[in-house]
Amino acid sequence: MKEVANVLPMNILLLTRYDRLGASSRYRFYQFLPFLEKKALSFKVSFLLSDSYLQNLYQRNRLNSFLTVLFAYVKRSLVLLSSRRFDLVWIEKELFPWLPAFLELPLLRLGPPYIVDYDDAIFHNYDQHRSSIIRKIFGNKIEKVMRGAAAVVSGNRYIADYAREAGVRLVEIIPTVLDIGKYKEVQRKRNNRFTIGWIGSPSTSRHLRVAGSALKEVCMNGELQLVTVGAHPIDLSNLLASAIPWSEETETEDLRSFNVGIMPLPNTAWERGKCGFKLIQYMACGLPVVASPVGVNKEIVDHGVNGFLADGAKQWIEYLKVLKENPKLCRKMGKAGRKKVEEEYSFQVAAPKLLNLLREAAEV
Repeated sequence: MKEVANVLPMNILLLTRYDRLGASSRYRFYQFLPFLEKKALSFKVSFLLSDSYLQNLYQRNRLNSFLTVLFAYVKRSLVLLSSRRFDLVWIEKELFPWLPAFLELPLLRLGPPYIVDYDDAIFHNYDQHRSSIIRKIFGNKIEKVMRGAAAVVSGNRYIADYAREAGVRLVEIIPTVLDIGKYKEVQRKRNNRFTIGWIGSPSTSRHLRVAGSALKEVCMNGELQLVTVGAHPIDLSNLLASAIPWSEETETEDLRSFNVGIMPLPNTAWERGKCGFKLIQYMACGLPVVASPVGVNKEIVDHGVNGFLADGAKQWIEYLKVLKENPKLCRKMGKAGRKKVEEEYSFQVAAPKLLNLLREAAEV
């Protein structure tokens, strides 16, 4: 990506998927706005789906009615009518989930250049759907949306490769990052009970099943405990786990109560497109990590340096026990992980790249 010297003011229409409760919108968009506004960028922000919608989704109920979604789509359509007043449209994933490209693209072409951001391989929602009709209608939707964009921001190489194959000229990999200044390294006393920690949303806590038998075994005698933050209760029914509700205000303190952070993942196409953000959060707190060797996990975790990659129950048990018995190793791995986040996965590194990309995309 070339350096853009232009410092003229820019007016950007930001179309996120969610309000503040949505982690993808919060970390990939909202956290950058104060920095970008100081660089002469101004924003009109419009989310598609509200916090109440997301809360219902996380509770796995069906209260998200057709009328609620229809209203959200109408509201977004009205917002798009003003898009010509802006220098750039910045979109999270797509304008309208589950609407075909031939309805979405004309709205995009009426306005200024647009840039799309992906932290998940959402194209697999369509091209790997169990329904052949869905695959036929929507299978290449994201490819077409990407191809029309001035730039694509991808959370990892898996998504970036898809964008390049779609013919996108400007593709920038920007991981989901955090403000390292808001995360303090953990300081734990040796007599504390060894805590295996997991953080995430109710929609992803099903991944704990990948290491379920191992977690159950190592926690059986009470020397180790599993603590989850943000998990759905149904996914903990067969685990010896303590559950903490997620809160933005207490998130970092909850993380600092862990001795090790874990990220089990099944080896599927969707999971290979994940961004591994929970690993980055653990490492920012100076924690060692244990993760499945799937997708971007293999880039974030340097096996034996800042944590371990565990493939199968036997390795999950082995590595968790090794860390439990070796406080010195935990501290060494934690420091290595913290250093890697500072150098590669921090807001401080990503924000200037994003600023440059937005300016370059607006000039297309």
